Amino acid sequence: MTPRHIKRLLLFVLVAVLLGVTAREGFGDAWVSQYTYAFAPTKANTAQRAKPAPQSTAEPDSVMQPKPVELSKRVVEYHIDVQLNEETKTLHGEQTVTWTNPGQNPVSELYFHLYPNAFQSKDSTFMRESGGQLRNDKATLASTGSMRIHTFETTEGESLLPRLHYVQPDDGNMNDQTLAKLRLPEPVPTGASVTLRMKFEVKLPEVFARMGYAGDFVMAGQWFPKLAVYETAGTRGRSTEGWNVHQYHGNSEFYSDFGIYSVKINVPASYKVAATGFQTKPTTVTNDRKTYQFYADDVHDFGWSASPNFLYAEEPFSTDGVPGVRIKLYLDPLHADLKDRYLHAAKSALAKYAEWYGSYPYSTLSIVVPPKGGNGAGGMEYPTLVTAFSAENENPGYELERTVVHEIGHQYWYGMVATNEFEEAWLDEGFTSYAEDKVMASEYGVEPNLPAEASYMTAPAPLKQLSWSYDNHNHYAENVYMRAKLVLVGIEKQVGAPTMRKILRTYFQKYKFKHPSTADFQRVVEQVTRTKWNEYFSQFVYGKEMADYAVESIHVQPVEASGTKQYESIVLIKKRGGTNGPVPIVFQFADGTTLPKMWDGHETHIQFKMVHASPLVWAAIDPQNTNVLDNKHINNFMKADLPEKTRTRWSIAVSKLIEGLFTSLAW
Repeated sequence: MTPRHIKRLLLFVLVAVLLGVTAREGFGDAWVSQYTYAFAPTKANTAQRAKPAPQSTAEPDSVMQPKPVELSKRVVEYHIDVQLNEETKTLHGEQTVTWTNPGQNPVSELYFHLYPNAFQSKDSTFMRESGGQLRNDKATLASTGSMRIHTFETTEGESLLPRLHYVQPDDGNMNDQTLAKLRLPEPVPTGASVTLRMKFEVKLPEVFARMGYAGDFVMAGQWFPKLAVYETAGTRGRSTEGWNVHQYHGNSEFYSDFGIYSVKINVPASYKVAATGFQTKPTTVTNDRKTYQFYADDVHDFGWSASPNFLYAEEPFSTDGVPGVRIKLYLDPLHADLKDRYLHAAKSALAKYAEWYGSYPYSTLSIVVPPKGGNGAGGMEYPTLVTAFSAENENPGYELERTVVHEIGHQYWYGMVATNEFEEAWLDEGFTSYAEDKVMASEYGVEPNLPAEASYMTAPAPLKQLSWSYDNHNHYAENVYMRAKLVLVGIEKQVGAPTMRKILRTYFQKYKFKHPSTADFQRVVEQVTRTKWNEYFSQFVYGKEMADYAVESIHVQPVEASGTKQYESIVLIKKRGGTNGPVPIVFQFADGTTLPKMWDGHETHIQFKMVHASPLVWAAIDPQNTNVLDNKHINNFMKADLPEKTRTRWSIAVSKLIEGLFTSLAW
């Protein structure tokens, strides 16, 4: 999922104020030349506008057939028949689901996620934790939703509803009904299957958090009773097999098993439907209602969207690693003339991810552009389907391309690698954010401002932890998106870009369709580099460190040496966080001499003692900003000619000011 976060105006106002203050206090040089930390200017949007107002093309009624190759271990198989009531904003569904026991022990219980119940009251765990807000989108009075199971039975017709009970393993909140446990009449032996039938109804909320409606637009995400993941021994480091079950939380996204989906969707005849997978039958129209039949395999979720206002466009695309895909674009009319930008972003992302990490094996990729007011559904990923941000204005900047590139990146880390986003969200969001930056730089010349992003890390936290263990959504987003990306860039800085690409490609190829863990990724890093990475992962992944190095003090005094006047300069450098060396340091003397030094950065501090013909003017740590995990660049520079109290007082005051502002601005 894509966050929206930066209030740029306040940030640049702060920079302007600091420039004035630093100049007055004699620290102006700290913001100059290559020895400074400064914010890169926003690039002008040079993306070309397409020719205006292309006409919507008719949805093709061509059908496709499943490929004979199985890419994943197909644990689940869903057959769903759903009808949209556009007047009441409800979904009426019938579902047959088959689950195959992948473990070595008989299983007596199944767990189902009932995600729409997160919106049924302010007392659900999701609403309590989120406060009715996701990113900048807030719940309205109409943002109430629910899921009701009307029938639940075996293939022989035995009712299982009395056996279905809501459970709250995470927080004990009895008002939360997003997870249900079903005690089966008979255990499912290893390798055997059980098939269940159910009828359900979903009341859609006015969208603010992924699923719901905005006017005539509908986004059906996490909309059906979905089985949890039964993890076998060895999966993600488990010593014993068992269910991985969690409620729907304010920060958490999702985790499911791979399988087959055959879904029939019935909507008003005027609607167009975008969905996971591809059509296996032509659409039919009866009594002013249209029916679609979609199919997808080797996926772990199924999402769809519908609107009478979609402008449809489609282009075939193939390149190395993308043997042939139909890119299907469902535009809001406000963005009718931006078709080429969306398609270019999609093709660029597919081509680069396939080149860097591995093939995109699916035959379709659908992009949905929600209408104005529907951004709660925007910036989200589902297998073979992504949503852009909503069409809020006619000429968006690079956020259009960035969002499409980001969400398509999820097809790899969320979709195929299939990270457990409840417990290790950084393996999806951080990896996707890293890959997104690479595409934006390669295809659009938009480089990330890593020093600025590092400065947002005012409350770093461990990356491997439950998503709802973070203080709030901002805290979650700062860490699993931005800090996680910086940790990956930090690895790249040490091993080089080619080796980093080999690491990620090896990780993807080894663990696609397998639900890996943080430990699995570390093992790949160590295998590729033939180096132990325990210290790095302990500090920056399992721990909450940033790599802050500071010029602690400078003392300059005249001395006599060989009968001539010299100057002795003593500079104390301290490590205030994790180790991320080597650390470059530059000393500038009054006669123009520049003395570079290198420190391995392992000790808590180091003292440099230098005797020179002229006094030291300043000292700077990491002038090229190579340490991407340094979140306090303000202490990287110190002038030698200010009184100690002035230096200390100024440094502390400004550091606190910056930390406070970044905390308020973040995400």
